[in-house]
Amino acid sequence: MEENKRRAKLKNVQLDHPADTRFITISNQKGGVGKTSTSVNLAVALAQQGQHVLVVDNDPQGNASTALGIPHGAEADSVYDILIDEVPVADVVTKSPEMENLWVLPATIDLAGAEIELVSVVAREQRLQRALREYATAREEQNLPRLDYVFIDCPPSLGLLTINAFVAATEVLIPIQCEYYALEGLSQLLNNIKMIQKHLNPDLKVSSILLTMYDGRTNLASQVADEVRAHFPAEVMETMIPRSVRISEAPSYQQSVITYDPSSTGALSYLEAAAELASRDPRA
Repeated sequence: MEENKRRAKLKNVQLDHPADTRFITISNQKGGVGKTSTSVNLAVALAQQGQHVLVVDNDPQGNASTALGIPHGAEADSVYDILIDEVPVADVVTKSPEMENLWVLPATIDLAGAEIELVSVVAREQRLQRALREYATAREEQNLPRLDYVFIDCPPSLGLLTINAFVAATEVLIPIQCEYYALEGLSQLLNNIKMIQKHLNPDLKVSSILLTMYDGRTNLASQVADEVRAHFPAEVMETMIPRSVRISEAPSYQQSVITYDPSSTGALSYLEAAAELASRDPRA
């Protein structure tokens, strides 16, 4: 009954296009917190609502590319070619079979070497930012619709790939799992973001924190959620993503949970999270 109420409420939600493209980096140097699941499912949920969305798979593992049905073998063009060889984004971007308005910049294993190759490159931190700006201009010149959202999925580290993502973005969304070590390492991530703000991108801000893998049957999950909300009352989103087998299964079928099992609680939660994200003022 509760889920039916939530679904009925969602049916009445009409998402407006943002005034400007929202560049959102999804980052947490802790692995296994749901970064890729969040990137993929928020992107699909927003595209389903008519938004024009680009997912940048900035993780050498290429899991976001897999989940969105994009081939990313070693021979495919990828984010690596954009960062290292300055190949235009328009030559690499691929339409996702998941949704009509969804595009992907895939990752290949070559991206693992980009960290080392970027070290000696001029303006190494701004490579992704410049490429995405040029792509926005190219879309405008070709009379293609303006992108509403760009999600950048980061690797679980704070190296040059993640720094490029921070410089290219205006917002950071941090997924935090509702488990004991949730806040461990978060202070380091926030310190790095402050460094980026000070030296490379003063427009960057932590706009949202999304609680993931929430299990309402445990006291621990509730305690962690309360603690995170106490530390970051403005940033933490109301929507929480439950621990769900369906969310974990979907990528193995090269799908998001929203298309894999639209009736699941995981799909419903990500649809709610997307609606909440769209309603948040990025300038606030």
